[in-house]
Amino acid sequence: MKLKTMLSHYGENREKNRGAVVPPIYQNSLFTFENWDAINEAFDDPYNSNIYTRGNNPSVTMVEEKLAKLCGGERAKLFASGMGAISSSILHCVKCRDHIIAVKNVYGPANNFMNEYLREKMGIDTTFISGESIDEFKEALRENTALIYLESPSSAVFSLQNIKEVAKLARENGIKTIIDNTWATPLYQRPLEMGIDLEVHSCSKYLGGHSDIVSGVVAGREEDIKAIYETEHALLGAKMAPFEAWLLMRSLRTLPYRMRGHGENTMEVAKFLEGHSKVAKVIYPGLPSHLQYDLGREQMSGYTGLLTFELDTKNLEEIKAFVNSLEYFSIGVSWGGHESLIYVPAISYLRELPEDQFEALGISLGTIRISVGLEDADDLIKDLEKAMEHIR
Repeated sequence: MKLKTMLSHYGENREKNRGAVVPPIYQNSLFTFENWDAINEAFDDPYNSNIYTRGNNPSVTMVEEKLAKLCGGERAKLFASGMGAISSSILHCVKCRDHIIAVKNVYGPANNFMNEYLREKMGIDTTFISGESIDEFKEALRENTALIYLESPSSAVFSLQNIKEVAKLARENGIKTIIDNTWATPLYQRPLEMGIDLEVHSCSKYLGGHSDIVSGVVAGREEDIKAIYETEHALLGAKMAPFEAWLLMRSLRTLPYRMRGHGENTMEVAKFLEGHSKVAKVIYPGLPSHLQYDLGREQMSGYTGLLTFELDTKNLEEIKAFVNSLEYFSIGVSWGGHESLIYVPAISYLRELPEDQFEALGISLGTIRISVGLEDADDLIKDLEKAMEHIR
C-alpha cells in the first residue's frame, strides 16, 4: 500500500468489526476470558495480549500499528502525552550517572527533564550543544555517554542536525539515539531510516491536527518498544485512552492533505514576512535564506506550518499591540492544529531567565512564533499586515 491508502486501511479489520467503515471504540478497562487456560496464555505474552487497558487495548493497538508503519518502525507505543513518550524513551536509554548529549533548543519540558530532573534524581549529566556541526557531538562525547537526543528542526530557532552523521557516530560508540520528529512529521522526514533508534512525536500536533487530543508516540525497533512497554509504560502508567486513540485514527486519514495545506499556506506567509520592512528576519527551513537550507533539502522532503520571525523592535508595548490586534491568529502555546496560532517565546522565558540569557538561545523580545493553519493564506497575510501598523 502507498502512504495515503495505508493511512486509511492499514491495521483495520472490517470483517472482524462487522463491516464497520470506522472501527469501534473499545471503551473498557479490562478484558475477560473463557477459562483458566485462556487467561494463563495471555499472561504468557502480555505484550501481544489484551488483559487490562493500561497495557493494551484494541482501539489503541490499531493506531499503534498504523503509526509504526508510517514512521518505518517495527512497533510503536502510544502515551497519554508527548512528554509521556519523551520521558519514557529517555529513561529507557539511561541509568544512574550516565551522560546525555542534547540539542539546546529542544522542547522546554524535555530540556527541564534532562537538565534538572534527571540530574537531581539520578545524577545524570546533560551537555547541551547547538547540534549544527558533527564536531560538536564528537567533542561532547564522554566514556559514560549513553544517549544523544535530537530535535530537528529544533524549537523556536529551527536549527537542523545532520541526522545520518549523528546516527553513524552514535552507532560507532554504542550510544542510543532519540529524535523528536514532531515538526517535520514522518511524511517529510524519516529518521528511523537514517539510523536513529527511537522517534518520538507529540500527536497533539500534526498527527492529531484538530486541537482536540493530547497524546504522544514512540516508534522504533521491536526490542526497544517491547522493553519500554514492559518497564516505563507499565510502571509510569501514562497510557493512551481508547477514545483519544480513535480520534487520532480519524486524523491520520487526512494527514497528507492537511500537511500539504499547511505547507502551501506557510510558504506564502513566510515569503510575505521576509519581504516586510518591519520584520528583521524570518526563520523557516523552507526558505532559501535559512542557514541550513541545503541540509534541510537533503534530509526532509517537505515543510510544515511552524515558523519564527523577529519584529524589528524591542518595544514591549508595540509587540503586545501587534499580537493583540490579530484576528485570525489566536494566542496559544501549542501548534499543529487546523487553526492559526501565535505565541511570543518571551512570555515564557521572561519568567525563567534574564533577557541576556534567553537571547543567548537565539530568542529576543521581538521573536514571534506562528503556527499557520488551514485558513485562506490571503486572509492570514492581510491580518499580519494590518497588525504591523503597530510597529513604528
